[in-house]
Amino acid sequence: MILLQVNQLSKYYGAELILSNIKLEVKTRDRIALVGRNGAGKSTLLKIIAGHLSHDGGEIMKPKEVTIGYLAQNTGLESSLSIWDEMLTVFDSLRKMERNLRQLEEQMSEPSVMTDPIKYERVLKEYDVLQVQFKDEGGYQFEADIRSVLHGLNFSTFDYSTKISSLSGGQKTRLALAKLLLTKPDILILDEPTNHLDIETLSWLEQYLQGYEGAILIVSHDRYFLDKVVNQVYEISRNHIQKFPGNYSSYLDQKAENFERDMKMYEKQQEEIGKLQDFIQRNLTRASTTKRAQSRRKKLEKMEMLDRPQGDEKSASFSFEIERQSGNDVLKADDLAVGYGNDKISQGLSFRISRGDSIALVGPNGIGKSTLLKTLVDKIPPLAGTFQFGSNVTIGYYDQEQAELTSNKRVLNELWDDYPLKNEKDIRTVLGNFLFSGDDVLKNVSTLSGGEKARLALAKLMMQKANLLILDEPTNHLDLDSKEVLENALIDYPGTILFVSHDRYFINRIASKVFELSKTQNQEFLGDYDYYVEKKQEILELAALATKPSVASNVSTASDKTSYHQDKESKKAERQKKRRLEEIESRIEELEAIIASNEEQLCLPEVFQDHEKVLEINTSNEQAKTELEALMDEWAELAE
Repeated sequence: MILLQVNQLSKYYGAELILSNIKLEVKTRDRIALVGRNGAGKSTLLKIIAGHLSHDGGEIMKPKEVTIGYLAQNTGLESSLSIWDEMLTVFDSLRKMERNLRQLEEQMSEPSVMTDPIKYERVLKEYDVLQVQFKDEGGYQFEADIRSVLHGLNFSTFDYSTKISSLSGGQKTRLALAKLLLTKPDILILDEPTNHLDIETLSWLEQYLQGYEGAILIVSHDRYFLDKVVNQVYEISRNHIQKFPGNYSSYLDQKAENFERDMKMYEKQQEEIGKLQDFIQRNLTRASTTKRAQSRRKKLEKMEMLDRPQGDEKSASFSFEIERQSGNDVLKADDLAVGYGNDKISQGLSFRISRGDSIALVGPNGIGKSTLLKTLVDKIPPLAGTFQFGSNVTIGYYDQEQAELTSNKRVLNELWDDYPLKNEKDIRTVLGNFLFSGDDVLKNVSTLSGGEKARLALAKLMMQKANLLILDEPTNHLDLDSKEVLENALIDYPGTILFVSHDRYFINRIASKVFELSKTQNQEFLGDYDYYVEKKQEILELAALATKPSVASNVSTASDKTSYHQDKESKKAERQKKRRLEEIESRIEELEAIIASNEEQLCLPEVFQDHEKVLEINTSNEQAKTELEALMDEWAELAE
């Protein structure tokens, strides 16, 4: 059944075209991912479909009985009620029905009804009809549904009488998601639902959505999540939309195949056009061949010209540098407790961070990861214990909520005001590297999308040239290309990194250590996320199998550390080799294209009769061939 159709929809912001000729269809049980660069219009399209934003052209068709539920990015549930009472509001109609059933039961027990067969039969019939309706609409299970969803979204340890107003922003966001899931709309629209979810909760949501009875329209930058949930992908690029069947990985494969096919067709047509033009030029004025030349000219005029396929849009480009190096000891914490007011969220935290460490903080939501970072950057005071930074440590802090980017300044001034001695050209160059070009730099910061604010925050962070980066969910709001650029920049960063992230792939690429936080301590694991999971599993197995207390102590810390460093260095070298191979392969393709183009030019009459042009092309070819040969040798060595 078709639940919703979008036909030829367009949207402008002022004079700027955001969406053009958008076509999209949603059927029952569809799981649709909406992908594209940040700023492409994904969230705008979701808001239009949900009825929260107008459109300027086209139409949206939906049967009246079809319900839509929409969760915007970072939407926190604001309520004066308790967690349980707020979830119960979803089922007000069922609760009213339940009260009516109780009233009918009371009526049936009244003497005046019991002694009157006609009245009794009428009340009993009304009761039977209402009871069947109550059962069919889930009246006997809605409380179990509430508990199930709250448990899945990591509220099982909460007192359900807790006031929502007392919860954190991330907890309110998860409750907003919980309430929406309980409403079970025909079309569930989710804009970045994986933000603020830890990995365990994310796994639960993946399973829940796989079994969801309605249709799902979702925006997410979590590739693993999309691969598990969606069965079709719509890509928004350059104001237009294109559909791809399958999950996210399938979409990437199809996109690459389509580009390669279209490029081959384009190049083949260009070759044919060149031959036709050459024949026409050489034969049009000859009496014996002019008819054939005219025939080819007509063929050329009737030919439907293919546009050159457009590749991926421009990616951000940046790197992190430091002003000066810190001492070897970067940060020491002893018996630190963090929280708000007198409420200690996490305590007993003791750790050491050395220069060059890249440390991921992990643990369930609400355990104090972001609170610890805010404590370290003096946003909130510690509740107990001490921490101390080493010599020459300078801190660059990235806030996951971009709380400091709410000003009414223009993008240009937001950065320039921090560095007034820089000239405008340099500031614009930096912003251009973060995809703010032309009039983009004149936008008000407060009007930017989540992804744009994230890129602006990263630009400000880069300009600080700090030697300790403290990052709270730096990949939130970044598209996949920008994530990869950020990862590469952090891998090459010569300073120290302490970060919180729920992105498993990101942690694996960046972390050299993992700190796991609990309410009463922190535990250190050498290695990336996969190494941490492996070690956690080993600890569980040792605890289950050990018959003697000495079993666990027989694990050699020294050999473990040596093994980790060897493994980490090996992985780092492998990543660097892979990136270099990709760079070489890309350059080899460019050089081969240059050589092929030069050799084609040498066959043209207007070229081989021009000795200076021939010399210039031959010189270019020799240089390209020399570079190509050197790259081929390097590629062969690296590929062994």
